[in-house]
Amino acid sequence: MADRDRDAQGRPRNSRPRDGLGRPLPRGQEGVPVTPDDLELPGPETLEMAQELLDRGRPFHAHEVLEARWKNCPEAERDLWHGLAQLAVGVTHQMRGNTTGAIRLIGRGAMYLRPYATAAAPARVEEVDVAGILSWADATVTALGDGHGIDTVVTLRQKASS
Repeated sequence: MADRDRDAQGRPRNSRPRDGLGRPLPRGQEGVPVTPDDLELPGPETLEMAQELLDRGRPFHAHEVLEARWKNCPEAERDLWHGLAQLAVGVTHQMRGNTTGAIRLIGRGAMYLRPYATAAAPARVEEVDVAGILSWADATVTALGDGHGIDTVVTLRQKASS
């Protein structure tokens, strides 16, 4: 058996190229660019990059961007970013044809987000449309459970008011 790929700290890391849905490709094939492990962006830039990736049908990569923010954000925002990352993974599962995984992860993401929809929210990230995302998540879980297709693009950001 071949040695596992390792990062600079010696942790196992798969260095194979990835496709648009994050699946490993055979070595030597060209994949899509991946999110750097050390990515640190402020909330608004994280939302912008994640939304762009979602809009382009790359939810796995949106998940990586959201996960990077989750690992580097203030404690009071941690569950919010965790929930957003879980939603993106749920969309990834649906696009890969894994409806059970999609239902489970979208539901879990919504669970993490629900406290941020209340007046007593642990933190406010003004750019995040928590109510809209929860509405999408609830409708998506219901549709998937009923055997229907879904809109795999969720809008993360508040619409600009005029």
